[in-house]
Amino acid sequence: MKRFIEGEDRSQVTLLPECLDDYIAEDNPVRVVDAYVEELDLQELGFEGAEPALTGRPAYHPAVLLKIYIYGYLNRIQSSRRLEREAQRNVELMWLTGRLAPDFKTIADFRRDNGAGIRNVCRRFIVLCRDLKLFSEALVAIDGSKFKAVNSRDRNFTPGKIDKRQQQIEESIQRYLNALETADRTQPAELEAKTDRLQEKIKRLRRQMRELDGIKEELASEPDGQLSLTDPDARSMTSHGKGTGIVGYNVQAAVDAKHHLIVAHEVTNVGSDRPPIPAARHEPPRRKREPSRRSRTRPTFISSLCVTSRIRPSLLRRVLQMQQRQPMVAGSRRQTLP
Repeated sequence: MKRFIEGEDRSQVTLLPECLDDYIAEDNPVRVVDAYVEELDLQELGFEGAEPALTGRPAYHPAVLLKIYIYGYLNRIQSSRRLEREAQRNVELMWLTGRLAPDFKTIADFRRDNGAGIRNVCRRFIVLCRDLKLFSEALVAIDGSKFKAVNSRDRNFTPGKIDKRQQQIEESIQRYLNALETADRTQPAELEAKTDRLQEKIKRLRRQMRELDGIKEELASEPDGQLSLTDPDARSMTSHGKGTGIVGYNVQAAVDAKHHLIVAHEVTNVGSDRPPIPAARHEPPRRKREPSRRSRTRPTFISSLCVTSRIRPSLLRRVLQMQQRQPMVAGSRRQTLP
Protein backbone atom coordinates (compact mmCIF):
# COMPACT_ATOMS: atom_id res chain seq x y z
CA MET A 1 0.00 0.00 0.00
CA LYS A 2 2.61 2.49 -1.04
CA ARG A 3 1.81 6.18 -1.41
CA PHE A 4 -1.33 5.83 0.75
CA ILE A 5 -1.97 6.96 4.30
CA GLU A 6 -1.44 3.87 6.41
CA GLY A 7 -3.00 3.08 9.74
CA GLU A 8 -1.55 1.31 12.73
CA ASP A 9 -1.29 -2.45 12.98
CA ARG A 10 -4.20 -3.85 15.01
CA SER A 11 -2.00 -6.46 16.66
CA GLN A 12 0.72 -3.98 17.66
CA VAL A 13 1.34 -4.05 21.41
CA THR A 14 2.26 -0.77 23.12
CA LEU A 15 4.23 -0.39 26.31
CA LEU A 16 2.11 2.52 27.60
CA PRO A 17 -1.56 2.25 26.49
CA GLU A 18 -3.22 5.50 25.49
CA CYS A 19 -5.52 7.15 28.01
CA LEU A 20 -9.24 7.22 27.13
CA ASP A 21 -9.26 10.93 27.89
CA ASP A 22 -6.86 11.49 24.99
CA TYR A 23 -9.60 10.53 22.52
CA ILE A 24 -11.93 13.31 23.74
CA ALA A 25 -11.06 16.82 22.59
CA GLU A 26 -11.09 19.70 25.02
CA ASP A 27 -14.03 21.36 23.23
CA ASN A 28 -16.12 18.19 22.97
CA PRO A 29 -19.73 18.74 24.17
CA VAL A 30 -19.62 15.59 26.31
CA ARG A 31 -17.30 17.42 28.70
CA VAL A 32 -20.03 19.99 29.26
CA VAL A 33 -22.58 17.22 29.87
CA ASP A 34 -20.25 15.57 32.38
CA ALA A 35 -19.53 18.81 34.26
CA TYR A 36 -23.20 19.81 34.35
CA VAL A 37 -24.49 16.46 35.65
CA GLU A 38 -21.74 16.19 38.27
CA GLU A 39 -22.83 19.51 39.81
CA LEU A 40 -26.49 18.47 40.18
CA ASP A 41 -28.04 17.25 43.41
CA LEU A 42 -29.97 14.35 41.93
CA GLN A 43 -31.64 13.43 45.20
CA GLU A 44 -33.03 16.94 45.58
CA LEU A 45 -34.23 16.90 41.96
CA GLY A 46 -36.29 13.76 42.61
CA PHE A 47 -34.24 10.93 41.07
CA GLU A 48 -34.80 7.45 42.42
CA GLY A 49 -31.77 5.49 43.63
CA ALA A 50 -29.60 8.51 44.38
CA GLU A 51 -28.94 6.96 47.79
CA PRO A 52 -27.72 3.35 47.52
CA ALA A 53 -29.54 0.58 49.38
CA LEU A 54 -27.75 -1.20 52.20
CA THR A 55 -28.57 -4.65 50.81
CA GLY A 56 -28.94 -6.20 47.38
CA ARG A 57 -26.95 -5.91 44.20
CA PRO A 58 -25.30 -2.51 43.54
CA ALA A 59 -27.18 -0.42 40.97
CA TYR A 60 -26.04 2.12 38.41
CA HIS A 61 -25.80 5.65 39.76
CA PRO A 62 -28.55 7.89 38.34
CA ALA A 63 -25.86 10.31 37.13
CA VAL A 64 -24.50 7.65 34.73
CA LEU A 65 -27.92 6.94 33.24
CA LEU A 66 -28.73 10.67 33.07
CA LYS A 67 -25.55 11.28 31.07
CA ILE A 68 -26.55 8.54 28.64
CA TYR A 69 -30.04 10.04 28.31
CA ILE A 70 -28.72 13.57 27.67
CA TYR A 71 -26.14 12.26 25.18
CA GLY A 72 -28.88 10.45 23.29
CA TYR A 73 -31.00 13.61 23.27
CA LEU A 74 -28.14 15.70 21.85
CA ASN A 75 -27.34 13.13 19.15
CA ARG A 76 -30.93 12.17 18.22
CA ILE A 77 -30.69 8.68 19.68
CA GLN A 78 -34.03 7.96 21.34
CA SER A 79 -34.18 4.17 21.34
CA SER A 80 -32.94 2.49 24.51
CA ARG A 81 -31.60 -0.42 22.43
CA ARG A 82 -29.56 1.95 20.29
CA LEU A 83 -28.23 3.67 23.40
CA GLU A 84 -27.15 0.26 24.70
CA ARG A 85 -25.20 -0.42 21.49
CA GLU A 86 -23.66 3.06 21.50
CA ALA A 87 -22.47 2.60 25.08
CA GLN A 88 -20.54 -0.49 23.96
CA ARG A 89 -18.86 1.00 20.87
CA ASN A 90 -18.99 4.81 21.13
CA VAL A 91 -15.79 6.29 22.54
CA GLU A 92 -17.57 9.42 23.75
CA LEU A 93 -20.08 7.39 25.75
CA MET A 94 -17.29 5.17 27.08
CA TRP A 95 -15.55 8.29 28.39
CA LEU A 96 -18.81 9.72 29.71
CA THR A 97 -19.85 6.60 31.62
CA GLY A 98 -16.44 5.21 32.58
CA ARG A 99 -16.82 2.23 30.23
CA LEU A 100 -20.12 1.24 31.80
CA ALA A 101 -22.68 -0.28 29.41
CA PRO A 102 -26.17 -0.63 30.95
CA ASP A 103 -28.65 -2.82 29.10
CA PHE A 104 -31.61 -1.33 27.28
CA LYS A 105 -34.10 -2.35 29.98
CA THR A 106 -32.17 -0.39 32.61
CA ILE A 107 -32.07 2.70 30.37
CA ALA A 108 -35.79 2.43 29.55
CA ASP A 109 -36.77 1.95 33.20
CA PHE A 110 -34.70 4.98 34.22
CA ARG A 111 -36.48 7.14 31.67
CA ARG A 112 -39.88 5.81 32.73
CA ASP A 113 -39.38 6.07 36.52
CA ASN A 114 -37.64 9.46 36.62
CA GLY A 115 -39.80 11.64 34.41
CA ALA A 116 -40.22 14.29 37.11
CA GLY A 117 -36.47 14.36 37.81
CA ILE A 118 -35.60 14.77 34.13
CA ARG A 119 -38.05 17.68 33.87
CA ASN A 120 -36.42 19.29 36.90
CA VAL A 121 -33.02 18.93 35.22
CA CYS A 122 -34.38 20.74 32.17
CA ARG A 123 -35.76 23.52 34.37
CA ARG A 124 -32.40 23.83 36.13
CA PHE A 125 -30.70 24.14 32.74
CA ILE A 126 -33.06 26.96 31.74
CA VAL A 127 -32.22 28.78 34.99
CA LEU A 128 -28.52 28.29 34.28
CA CYS A 129 -28.87 29.75 30.78
CA ARG A 130 -30.78 32.70 32.19
CA ASP A 131 -28.06 33.33 34.78
CA LEU A 132 -25.47 33.25 32.00
CA LYS A 133 -27.50 35.89 30.07
CA LEU A 134 -28.02 33.55 27.11
CA PHE A 135 -31.67 34.64 26.75
CA SER A 136 -30.97 38.35 26.63
CA GLU A 137 -31.69 38.85 22.94
CA ALA A 138 -35.03 40.41 21.97
CA LEU A 139 -35.42 38.07 19.00
CA VAL A 140 -36.89 34.56 18.88
CA ALA A 141 -38.24 32.20 16.23
CA ILE A 142 -41.29 30.02 16.75
CA ASP A 143 -41.93 26.92 14.68
CA GLY A 144 -43.97 23.74 15.04
CA SER A 145 -43.26 20.07 14.41
CA LYS A 146 -45.87 17.39 13.76
CA PHE A 147 -45.74 14.27 15.93
CA LYS A 148 -47.84 11.25 15.01
CA ALA A 149 -50.27 9.96 17.63
CA VAL A 150 -51.39 6.37 18.28
CA ASN A 151 -54.48 6.99 16.17
CA SER A 152 -54.72 5.90 12.54
CA ARG A 153 -56.39 8.05 9.92
CA ASP A 154 -59.16 5.48 9.61
CA ARG A 155 -60.07 6.15 13.26
CA ASN A 156 -60.22 9.92 12.77
CA PHE A 157 -63.46 11.39 11.43
CA THR A 158 -64.55 14.71 10.01
CA PRO A 159 -67.86 15.60 8.32
CA GLY A 160 -66.15 15.42 4.92
CA LYS A 161 -64.67 11.98 5.62
CA ILE A 162 -68.01 10.62 6.81
CA ASP A 163 -69.88 11.95 3.77
CA LYS A 164 -67.27 10.45 1.43
CA ARG A 165 -67.32 7.11 3.25
CA GLN A 166 -71.13 6.97 3.23
CA GLN A 167 -71.16 7.69 -0.48
CA GLN A 168 -68.71 4.83 -1.09
CA ILE A 169 -70.85 2.48 1.02
CA GLU A 170 -74.02 3.46 -0.86
CA GLU A 171 -72.30 2.79 -4.18
CA SER A 172 -71.14 -0.62 -2.90
CA ILE A 173 -74.64 -1.49 -1.69
CA GLN A 174 -76.14 -0.51 -5.04
CA ARG A 175 -73.53 -2.60 -6.86
CA TYR A 176 -74.32 -5.64 -4.69
CA LEU A 177 -78.07 -5.13 -5.20
CA ASN A 178 -77.57 -5.07 -8.96
CA ALA A 179 -75.59 -8.30 -8.69
CA LEU A 180 -78.43 -9.89 -6.66
CA GLU A 181 -80.99 -8.80 -9.23
CA THR A 182 -78.89 -10.35 -11.99
CA ALA A 183 -78.61 -13.57 -10.00
CA ASP A 184 -82.40 -13.68 -9.47
CA ARG A 185 -83.03 -13.37 -13.22
CA THR A 186 -80.55 -16.02 -14.30
CA GLN A 187 -80.88 -18.43 -11.32
CA PRO A 188 -77.84 -20.63 -12.10
CA ALA A 189 -77.03 -23.32 -9.54
CA GLU A 190 -73.55 -21.99 -8.81
CA LEU A 191 -74.85 -18.49 -7.93
CA GLU A 192 -76.78 -19.60 -4.83
CA ALA A 193 -73.70 -19.45 -2.58
CA LYS A 194 -72.72 -16.14 -4.14
CA THR A 195 -76.14 -14.69 -3.33
CA ASP A 196 -75.72 -15.53 0.35
CA ARG A 197 -72.32 -13.83 0.41
CA LEU A 198 -73.72 -10.71 -1.24
CA GLN A 199 -76.53 -10.48 1.30
CA GLU A 200 -74.01 -10.73 4.15
CA LYS A 201 -71.94 -7.95 2.63
CA ILE A 202 -75.02 -5.74 2.28
CA LYS A 203 -75.91 -6.31 5.96
CA ARG A 204 -72.37 -5.43 7.00
CA LEU A 205 -72.34 -2.27 4.91
CA ARG A 206 -75.68 -1.13 6.29
CA ARG A 207 -74.35 -1.70 9.81
CA GLN A 208 -71.39 0.52 8.94
CA MET A 209 -73.81 3.17 7.68
CA ARG A 210 -75.58 3.18 11.07
CA GLU A 211 -72.24 3.45 12.89
CA LEU A 212 -71.25 6.41 10.71
CA ASP A 213 -74.58 8.09 11.46
CA GLY A 214 -73.86 7.75 15.18
CA ILE A 215 -70.36 9.20 14.74
CA LYS A 216 -71.83 12.07 12.72
CA GLU A 217 -74.11 12.92 15.66
CA GLU A 218 -71.11 12.93 18.00
CA LEU A 219 -69.25 15.25 15.62
CA ALA A 220 -71.97 17.86 16.07
CA SER A 221 -70.83 18.36 19.68
CA GLU A 222 -67.13 18.71 18.79
CA PRO A 223 -66.04 22.37 18.56
CA ASP A 224 -63.41 21.76 15.85
CA GLY A 225 -65.45 19.23 13.85
CA GLN A 226 -63.07 16.29 14.38
CA LEU A 227 -63.36 13.06 16.33
CA SER A 228 -60.56 10.59 17.09
CA LEU A 229 -61.63 7.26 18.56
CA THR A 230 -58.28 5.88 19.78
CA ASP A 231 -56.65 9.11 21.01
CA PRO A 232 -59.42 11.66 21.66
CA ASP A 233 -57.02 14.64 21.81
CA ALA A 234 -55.27 13.89 18.50
CA ARG A 235 -56.32 15.83 15.42
CA SER A 236 -55.75 15.45 11.70
CA MET A 237 -53.27 17.98 10.34
CA THR A 238 -51.20 18.54 7.22
CA SER A 239 -47.53 17.58 7.28
CA HIS A 240 -45.72 19.85 4.83
CA GLY A 241 -42.53 17.80 5.03
CA LYS A 242 -44.16 14.62 3.74
CA GLY A 243 -46.92 16.27 1.74
CA THR A 244 -49.56 14.11 3.42
CA GLY A 245 -51.80 14.43 6.44
CA ILE A 246 -51.20 12.76 9.79
CA VAL A 247 -53.22 12.39 12.96
CA GLY A 248 -51.15 13.72 15.81
CA TYR A 249 -50.01 16.81 17.67
CA ASN A 250 -48.19 20.04 16.87
CA VAL A 251 -45.26 20.84 19.17
CA GLN A 252 -44.44 24.55 19.02
CA ALA A 253 -41.01 25.63 20.22
CA ALA A 254 -39.59 29.11 20.70
CA VAL A 255 -35.84 29.29 19.99
CA ASP A 256 -33.45 32.08 20.90
CA ALA A 257 -32.03 33.54 17.69
CA LYS A 258 -28.47 34.07 18.97
CA HIS A 259 -27.63 30.87 20.85
CA HIS A 260 -30.39 28.64 19.36
CA LEU A 261 -31.65 27.55 22.78
CA ILE A 262 -35.26 26.52 23.33
CA VAL A 263 -36.80 29.06 25.70
CA ALA A 264 -40.35 27.67 25.71
CA HIS A 265 -42.46 24.96 24.14
CA GLU A 266 -46.09 23.92 24.02
CA VAL A 267 -48.01 20.92 22.69
CA THR A 268 -51.24 21.65 20.83
CA ASN A 269 -53.59 19.76 18.55
CA VAL A 270 -53.98 22.71 16.16
CA GLY A 271 -52.16 21.98 12.93
CA SER A 272 -51.34 25.55 11.97
CA ASP A 273 -48.59 27.50 13.71
CA ARG A 274 -50.81 30.57 13.48
CA PRO A 275 -54.22 29.49 14.80
CA PRO A 276 -56.95 32.06 15.36
CA ILE A 277 -57.05 33.31 18.95
CA PRO A 278 -60.61 34.42 19.75
CA ALA A 279 -59.71 35.01 23.41
CA ALA A 280 -57.12 37.59 22.41
CA ARG A 281 -59.66 39.49 20.33
CA HIS A 282 -62.54 39.44 22.81
CA GLU A 283 -61.38 39.70 26.39
CA PRO A 284 -63.93 40.11 29.22
CA PRO A 285 -64.12 43.57 30.78
CA ARG A 286 -62.13 44.10 33.95
CA ARG A 287 -62.39 46.51 36.85
CA LYS A 288 -60.63 49.73 36.00
CA ARG A 289 -57.66 50.69 38.14
CA GLU A 290 -54.44 52.59 37.72
CA PRO A 291 -51.92 50.01 36.43
CA SER A 292 -48.19 50.15 36.78
CA ARG A 293 -46.00 50.76 33.76
CA ARG A 294 -45.29 47.03 33.39
CA SER A 295 -48.93 45.92 33.62
CA ARG A 296 -50.01 48.83 31.41
CA THR A 297 -47.79 47.90 28.46
CA ARG A 298 -47.32 44.14 28.65
CA PRO A 299 -50.95 42.85 28.28
CA THR A 300 -51.53 45.30 25.43
CA PHE A 301 -48.35 44.09 23.75
CA ILE A 302 -49.32 40.42 24.15
CA SER A 303 -52.90 40.95 22.92
CA SER A 304 -51.90 42.98 19.88
CA LEU A 305 -49.11 40.57 19.00
CA CYS A 306 -51.40 37.54 19.28
CA VAL A 307 -53.95 39.21 16.99
CA THR A 308 -51.41 40.25 14.36
CA SER A 309 -49.21 37.14 14.45
CA ARG A 310 -51.99 34.73 15.58
CA ILE A 311 -49.68 32.96 18.04
CA ARG A 312 -50.98 31.11 21.10
CA PRO A 313 -51.03 33.62 24.01
CA SER A 314 -49.85 31.07 26.61
CA LEU A 315 -46.74 30.25 24.58
CA LEU A 316 -45.98 33.92 24.00
CA ARG A 317 -46.32 34.77 27.71
CA ARG A 318 -43.90 31.98 28.60
CA VAL A 319 -41.40 33.33 26.07
CA LEU A 320 -41.67 36.79 27.57
CA GLN A 321 -41.15 35.42 31.06
CA MET A 322 -38.02 33.55 29.96
CA GLN A 323 -36.70 36.74 28.37
CA GLN A 324 -36.72 38.48 31.79
CA ARG A 325 -39.61 40.73 30.83
CA GLN A 326 -37.80 42.31 27.90
CA PRO A 327 -39.96 43.32 24.90
CA MET A 328 -39.64 41.04 21.92
CA VAL A 329 -41.61 39.68 19.01
CA ALA A 330 -42.51 36.01 18.58
CA GLY A 331 -43.61 34.68 15.24
CA SER A 332 -43.01 32.02 12.68
CA ARG A 333 -40.58 34.42 11.00
CA ARG A 334 -37.91 36.46 12.71
CA GLN A 335 -38.94 40.03 13.30
CA THR A 336 -37.75 42.93 15.44
CA LEU A 337 -39.67 45.59 17.24
CA PRO A 338 -39.86 48.97 15.51
